[in-house]
Amino acid sequence: MAETQERGLSIVFMGTPEFAATILRHVAAWPGGHVSAVYTQPDRPAGRGHRLMPPPVKVAAQELGLPVFQPRNFREAEDRERLAALKPDILAVAAYGLILPQAVLDCARLAPLNVHGSLLPKYRGAAPIQRAIMDGEAETGVCIMHMQAALDAGPVYSRRAIPTAGHTAGSLHDALAELGGDMLVEVLEQFRTGTAACVEQDHSLATYAAKISKADGWIDWNRPCAAVDAQVRGVTPWPAAQTICALEGRDAFPLNIGAGHVGGPAPAGAEPGELWVCAGGLGVATRDRLYMLDIVRPAGRKPVDARAFLNGHVQGVRAGRCGKLHMPEQE
Repeated sequence: MAETQERGLSIVFMGTPEFAATILRHVAAWPGGHVSAVYTQPDRPAGRGHRLMPPPVKVAAQELGLPVFQPRNFREAEDRERLAALKPDILAVAAYGLILPQAVLDCARLAPLNVHGSLLPKYRGAAPIQRAIMDGEAETGVCIMHMQAALDAGPVYSRRAIPTAGHTAGSLHDALAELGGDMLVEVLEQFRTGTAACVEQDHSLATYAAKISKADGWIDWNRPCAAVDAQVRGVTPWPAAQTICALEGRDAFPLNIGAGHVGGPAPAGAEPGELWVCAGGLGVATRDRLYMLDIVRPAGRKPVDARAFLNGHVQGVRAGRCGKLHMPEQE
């Protein structure tokens, strides 16, 4: 332990998206060790031109002057041997995007650590941040766990909660990334001083956070307003909340819901999905209340606030029903 304290920890960092890039910056700034190498996914085609684009972790590593490796996987012996030759004290992983084989996890002298964006054992899997919001959880958080072959099932070194209220998946993602970076550095310091300790998860309480798809963005207005609000926040910014908008006297068109909030009681006799102009602005009837639209984006156009949408699309209606929102299968 004295040797580790004196020379600091040798860390190999693994991650791919912006969540991991934020955490890498925290680890690189920690004076108690050094990042000897960064592993990330290969560059992928992106955008209309399908140009190869580097993952955010690669960009961050290059800015920090750190060596970067991008194996497709670790099936090749050469890739495993290169990693083992680095002899890291700690393997620090955050949203790498691959299931790491045991041979990779065993390369760490002290521990393979993972930064996971949920309060384990809840929301193991690919989309813990979005699913926690969509399920109406009052809080979620970050856990630093010891990696095992089983999915997100290892014992936990550190666990910290954060409220979900007012957050979209995008804003909560950023908050959890910063929190995760701070927590990982704290756990690294515990390993440096020989004080790290972990607690086993209660596997009977485990839930799974399935990957988000575009279909998760379609809004069913026949649900309670709080559930609609949770869904909108959970799919913002991607894949975005979506609906089909049919205004009085106009052809139906796709509409993205950029932001909204729970409003007051729906007008008497209002059916779920009906669009109403009221004193508070533009609202959609749900099962129990009005969901008030703040920001919307008609297909192919820029986002606008509800007042601008009213002026451009709902002219002549000062109050009352002005249209219907529905899912594609209801057409």
